[in-house]
Amino acid sequence: RVSSIPNLSDDRLISGVKYPIFVSSAGNMIYLPSFFSLQVGIEEMLSRVWESQPRVIKFPRRHQRGSSTNGLRRQKRDWVIPPINVPENSRGPFPHMLVRIRSDQDKDVGIRYSITGAGADQPPSGIYNIDPISGNMFVTQPLDREERASFHLRAHAVDMNGNQVENPIDLYIYVIDMNDNRPEFQNQVYNGSVAEGSKPGSSVMQVTATDSDDSTTANGMVRYRILSQSPHSPIPNMFTINSETGDIVTVAAGLDREKVSQYTIIIQATDMEGNLNFGLSNTATALISITDINDNPPELEGKTFSVEVPENKVNLVVTNLSVVDRDQPHSPNWNAVYRIVSGDPTGHFTVHTNPITNEGMLTVVKPVDFEMNRAFMLTVVVSNQAHLASGIQLSRQSTAGVTISVQDENEPPVFPVNPKMIRFEEGVPAGTTLTVFAAQDPDHFVHQIVRYSKLSDPANWLKINRTNGQITTMALLDRESMYVQDNIYEATFLAFDNGSPQASGTGTLQIYLIDVNDNAPVLIPREAQVCERARPNSKINITASDTDADPNVGPFVFELPSFPASVRRNWTISRLSGDYAQLRLRIPYLDSGVYEIPVIVSDSGNPPLSNRSVIRVKVCPCDDTGDCSATGAVAAAGLGTGAIIAILICIIVLLSMVLLFVVWMKRREKERQAKPLLIDPEDDVRDNILKYDEEGGGEEDQDYDLSQLQQPESLDHIINKPAGVRRVDERPVITESQYPARPSLPHPGDIGDFINDGLRAADNDPTAPPYDSLLVFDYEGSGSTAGSVSSLNSTSSGDQDYDYLNDWGPRFKKLADLYGGGDDD
Repeated sequence: RVSSIPNLSDDRLISGVKYPIFVSSAGNMIYLPSFFSLQVGIEEMLSRVWESQPRVIKFPRRHQRGSSTNGLRRQKRDWVIPPINVPENSRGPFPHMLVRIRSDQDKDVGIRYSITGAGADQPPSGIYNIDPISGNMFVTQPLDREERASFHLRAHAVDMNGNQVENPIDLYIYVIDMNDNRPEFQNQVYNGSVAEGSKPGSSVMQVTATDSDDSTTANGMVRYRILSQSPHSPIPNMFTINSETGDIVTVAAGLDREKVSQYTIIIQATDMEGNLNFGLSNTATALISITDINDNPPELEGKTFSVEVPENKVNLVVTNLSVVDRDQPHSPNWNAVYRIVSGDPTGHFTVHTNPITNEGMLTVVKPVDFEMNRAFMLTVVVSNQAHLASGIQLSRQSTAGVTISVQDENEPPVFPVNPKMIRFEEGVPAGTTLTVFAAQDPDHFVHQIVRYSKLSDPANWLKINRTNGQITTMALLDRESMYVQDNIYEATFLAFDNGSPQASGTGTLQIYLIDVNDNAPVLIPREAQVCERARPNSKINITASDTDADPNVGPFVFELPSFPASVRRNWTISRLSGDYAQLRLRIPYLDSGVYEIPVIVSDSGNPPLSNRSVIRVKVCPCDDTGDCSATGAVAAAGLGTGAIIAILICIIVLLSMVLLFVVWMKRREKERQAKPLLIDPEDDVRDNILKYDEEGGGEEDQDYDLSQLQQPESLDHIINKPAGVRRVDERPVITESQYPARPSLPHPGDIGDFINDGLRAADNDPTAPPYDSLLVFDYEGSGSTAGSVSSLNSTSSGDQDYDYLNDWGPRFKKLADLYGGGDDD
C-alpha cells in the first residue's frame, strides 16, 4: 500500500515539489527515489518514520502435514524477508531500534532471541544487538557506507534450555548512501601540452576526479567544468572540457607560443550530476604548455657586413653574424645553419654556428694571399636546423652579403723547389760550384732584398753565397761518409728578407752522390783455423766487402801473391762466387802454428782497385770431427781458454786486494784524524814524511856496499857465528827460536820484566833481522855487479849535507830543521 510520511514538517521540503514514499506491504520497507538525496534533513525524516512504524519480522512457519477430506493439506511457501535499509551518518539517538524478531511459538514456550554475523558477534562487532526476550534489534552507532555498504546477519530463536525452536533466518542490512563525500582529483596540478597553431578540437589532456559515494546514484556522479583561464589571450575561452570524461580540448585557433607559452586553467568537479545547488565540489589546476613549432625563420640582424682579414692566417674568426629567431631557444626550430652560397669558389672560408649564442662565426680555413686576391664578396644564407612548419607564408632563410678585405703581410721568401736535388760524383774538389739555390719573395708589390745563410750542414762540406744563393763545396764529397744516407747528403739553408718585421724561409738541398771506385775491397774474416792435415772439410771460407756501390764492387778476384813462394806452395785459393772464395791447404800436412797468409783481392771497378790482406791461420791437430783438439789449440795459439781465464781471475784478485788496501788506508786515516794529537801540531812531522817502503836509499845513497845483498855461497859463516851476533842480512836455514810464552795482559808491576824478556829474546834470535837491517826480497843469483849497501849507517859520518831538504817544500821543513844547518846541530 502507499502511505504518506507522518510528522514530517513541510519547512524541510522545497515548495512545489512532491516527494512520494513507497512502503512495501510485506514489511513497511521504505524506498526513496535517487533524487531525494537533497539537503532537506533526510536522515531525521527516516529516523522519524522508523520510530512511528517499527517493523516486525516473524520466523517462517515450518511445513506441517495435516489431513483433510482427501488426506492432504496445502503447504504455505516460506517467506522472503525483505532487506533492512539503514541510512548512513544517522544522528541517533542510539541505540536505535530497527526491527523486531518474533516467533509464533512465544506464547507456548519461553523464547530467547540472538543474532550472529559481521557487525554482531563478528568484527566489526557491536554495531547491532538484539533484546533476547522482546526480540527488538537495534543499531548502536552511526554507519558509514563508504566503510561498509551492507551486513549479513542471522537471527536465532531457542527455548529456555537452548534448544532451537525456529530455523535461523537471514537478515540483509543495506546502508543507504548519503552525499557526504566531495569529489577528489587524483592530482592537484595537471600538466599538459599542445602544439602552437593547433586546430580547434585538438586534445590537450584528461583530468580525473573520484567520489567515494555510490556511483550508481547521483551522490557519486561527477561532472567537470572550467572555472577560469589565465591569460585570456587571444580569447578567454581557448579550451573546453568534457563534463563526463574530463578531456580538455582546444576550442579556438590562435595558440602562439611566442605570445603565450603556458595557460593556467582552474577545473571544478561537482557530484550530484553537476548540480551546483545540491552537489559537493572540488577544484584542481591544469597547466597547459604550448609547444614550439618552427613558425619563425631566422633573420640576420644585418644585410651587409664589411670585415678585414690578414693574409696567410688560418683558423681565424673574421666576424660574427647575428640572427634573431623567436622560436624555442636551443631547439632544432631555433638552431641556425649558415652556408656560403657564392663568392668563395676555392673554399677559403666557412661559417660555424655558436651553439650558445646561435651566431655564425665566419672563419678562415685556408690561407688567403694578398697578391692573388685582395678582397672577397661572400653571400651567406641562414636557415633553421628543422624544416619550417607547413602553412607558414614566410621565407625559410635569410641572406646577407659579407665583404672581406685582405691585409698584406710580410711573407717569408720561398724556395721554388723544396727540397731540391742535384747529382754529383763523389770526390769533387773543394771550391766546386754545385748549384744556385735561390728563393723568391712572394711580396711582389714591395721591393725587398733576400739574403742567404747556412742553417744545417752535418759534414761542413758546403757554403752558400750570401747574395745570390750559390752553393760551393768546401771539402771532398764522400759517398761513404756517415752523413750520407742512401747516397743522399742533405743540407738546409735559410733565406730572409729585409722587411719589417723580417721574415725567413728554409730550403733543403739534397745532393745525390754518384759512386766512384775509391775504396779497395777488404777480406772477412781476418783469423781462421785449419787442421794440420788436409781433409775434405779442412778449408776456410773468406768474403770480400767493398764500401763502394755497384758496379765498383763484385765480382771480386781472389789470388795468392807469388812472394813469398811458400804461400803458393802450401796454400791454394779458389773463388766460389762473386763475393766468396775458399782457402785450403795444398800439401797433405803442415806443422802446427800460426801462419800469416797474404791474399790479394780486386774489385770490378774501372779501373779496378786491389788490396793485399793478411789472414792469420792457426794450424792445429784436429779430432775426428775436424775440430782442433784442446792440446792442439794450445800448441797453435800459445794460450788456451783456461790460461786466459786464469789470467783474468788473477787480475780480478789483484784489483780486489788493491781496493781492500785503499779502504784500509782510508779507515786508518779516519782513525788517526779522530784521535787527539799528543804533541803540538807545529812539531808534528807525520804529515811531512811519507813512507814508500823503498828497498834502497835516494840518489845520495851511492857509497854503500851492495855486495851484502848477494846470496852467500855457503852458510857456514852464519851457522858458526857466536851467540849475540845478529846483524846478518840473510835468513839462516837453522831452526827458528821459540819465544817464551807471554801473558796476553801482563801485570802492571811486571811491565819491566816483560820488556826485558822480549828484548833478550829478540837479541838472541838469529832468524830475526834487526829493525834497521836490509831485507832480502829475492835472490837474483851470483855475479851481480852491484855493490853492497849493508854498511848503511845514518850516524856514521857527519859530512852528509841535508841542506837540500829546504828546497823540497813545507812538507820537508822539519827534516831540514833537524838535519840541516851544519855545525849548529
